[in-house]
Parts: sequence; C-alpha cells; structure tokens
Amino acid sequence: MANIRRLREYVRDMTHLVGRHGANEPRMLDEGAGLLRTLVTQDDWLPEEFAASSPESYRQYLLYCDPLERFSVVSFVWMPGHRTPIHDHTVWGLVGVMRGVELCEEFSSSIRKINSHESKPGEVDRVSPRIGDIHVVSNVGREIAVSIHVYGANIGAVRRHVFDPATGKPKEFVSGYHNAMVPNLWDRSRE
Repeated sequence: MANIRRLREYVRDMTHLVGRHGANEPRMLDEGAGLLRTLVTQDDWLPEEFAASSPESYRQYLLYCDPLERFSVVSFVWMPGHRTPIHDHTVWGLVGVMRGVELCEEFSSSIRKINSHESKPGEVDRVSPRIGDIHVVSNVGREIAVSIHVYGANIGAVRRHVFDPATGKPKEFVSGYHNAMVPNLWDRSRE
C-alpha cells in the first residue's frame, strides 16, 4: 500500500502556501519547488493506478484539485519515447521528476526552440507565462518515467494551446484527465 500520508501532507502544505502567497508567483514557484522536491524524492506514496502506463501515449492522472481550483496535483506517466506536442499552460506550474529521465525542450512565443534540458529524479522544473510557458516534454530514458506536476489552476479544465511545429499556429485544447477517481487522502483508518 502506498504511503498516501506524504501526498496528504503535501496537499496541506501547498494549501497553506497558496493561502499565504497565491498571488505572488515568484514566491509560489520558489517555495512550491521546495515542497515538490521533498515529495518526489520519496517514491513510496503514489498509488499504483496513478503510475500506470499505456502504450498509446503518456497518461495524466489527477491526484488532487484544490476546492477553489487554485492548484492541482497531477501524475504524468511516460513510456520510453512518449512525448507531448508543443503546448502552453497559461498558469504557473512545477514539474518534479520522481522516476526516469525527462527531456524538456523550451520554445519562444514564436515557436522557435530556445533551450533544452534533462530532468532526473528529485529535480523540479518551472513554467509560467512570465518565465516561459511553451515546451515539449518527453521520456528519453529506457524505463517508464513518472513526474508530479503542480499547476496554479485545475489544469485538466484550463483552455490552453498546442502549436503546429511547422507554422506555429495555435490550436485550443483542454487536456482533461485519464482517471475517473482520485486517491482517498482522508481515510486515516489504516494508519
């Protein structure tokens, strides 16, 4: 059984952070990155069904959404070679790698590649319209990769964009989630 207590404590700490500094994006990214790093360096809490891969494409599982939709916590699961399209977020976000190796390719607003870097377990990346919001993420390792993403909204319901790599033309999309249920953080009867 997963040590769901870690996720419950993370949600509590993020709720306090958003309550204190939600309008201060730099502080959210700085302090939030530290909280997320602590979570992803422990690999005993994510229930198996939220780390399940699919040969079809990467999976995006909602783990928690704040009742006021001020933030959401999502697990992404990637088989080797899986990749996103070029996309934006329109809100701040943090990406913490828990398993595997992910490549982030960053793009300018004119959809020109400007940077790329690998992220390994325990590393946390940041996105936002203010600091850079358009990228492609892929699993460049030989094993399944799992990353935990935290966004400043209910990301599965946010109208965002994918971009044509040849023309840069945006197309609106809403990502949704691959799960119909979320982990039960609140049942402490087994602890």
